[in-house]
Amino acid sequence: MAILELPEREPAPLGNGDKLTREEFLRRWEMHPEIKRAELIGGIVYMPSPVSHDHGPLEDDVGGWLVNYRVQTPGTGSSSNETTCLLDDAPQPDRHLRILTECGGKSWLEGKYLHGAPELMVEICVSSVSYDLNQKFDLYEAAGVAEYLAVLRREQEIRWHVLDNGRFHILAADDDGIWRSRVFPGLWLDGAALFEGDMQKALAVLQDGIQTKEHRAFVERLAAKRTTK
Repeated sequence: MAILELPEREPAPLGNGDKLTREEFLRRWEMHPEIKRAELIGGIVYMPSPVSHDHGPLEDDVGGWLVNYRVQTPGTGSSSNETTCLLDDAPQPDRHLRILTECGGKSWLEGKYLHGAPELMVEICVSSVSYDLNQKFDLYEAAGVAEYLAVLRREQEIRWHVLDNGRFHILAADDDGIWRSRVFPGLWLDGAALFEGDMQKALAVLQDGIQTKEHRAFVERLAAKRTTK
């Protein structure tokens, strides 16, 4: 009797709310290249809605701010919407800034994906009720992300979280209204200018930070730690 061979089944596509392991999540995603945005948070698949105008331009401005810092800070790297393997999950943060592995950073490239915790994660949140400030907040905290910047579009609010003893705490702006990163010296943010769309002012404030002696010392420390691995 001839044995009937069944055709190989195509992997099921990702679905919002699916409960998957990270391995299965990445396997399905790689088999469906038409899917551009998806995250695994707490073992649950999240597939964000199309990016609105409330989100897109603000993310672009934040990205420009981070790229300007990275270009002038050898030993750091930045990226947008890059799937990152954190604990058992795979978030796709809007932006991140990290210290390169060879300069002592806590994240590394393994295969085609970034693993470990970039020092700064950034999310553009249309509202404070977003899962960015709930499920993803919990993941970033548990994974040891040193700083988590949430930019709340609707509330016009900056929430810059810093990790202290395993828990996130809010970093307040200084008296001049400028937020100053604790991990990345010279990474200064004028939140008011950002929300007003005044990127000339926002980048001028950033440049002031980059011109400080603290930033110069940071660049020197990164260079001293660089390895040839």
